[in-house]
Amino acid sequence: MMRDQKLWTWHLAAGVVILFFLGMHMTVMHLNTVVVLKGLNPAGGHPIDWTNVVARARSGFFMVTYVVLLGAALFHGLYGLRNILFELDPARWLKRAISGLLLGGGLGLFVIGTWAAIVARSM
Repeated sequence: MMRDQKLWTWHLAAGVVILFFLGMHMTVMHLNTVVVLKGLNPAGGHPIDWTNVVARARSGFFMVTYVVLLGAALFHGLYGLRNILFELDPARWLKRAISGLLLGGGLGLFVIGTWAAIVARSM
């Protein structure tokens, strides 16, 4: 019971992190003419201009935010999926298999996404 409460708390915290970082993403990418933030689009112009994309990818700040957002989104989504599947009340062995599959898949995706963010920083 205590473990489920901790995981649920982490699930809610991940939702808050997602809300914050997606809000930041929306501000940088879609409200760039309304909210002018220095240094986020160093080349000026549109946020998806290649020079701006590369400049953000090289930024340590953005690399960290990408990795944190990736981790929060994966945990939030996969834990939510796990809870939905557990509502079907599968057998104990199937619950373990579901948990293992989601954990393995989530960790694999996190490693690939983190690797991509690190490689993009070195472009």
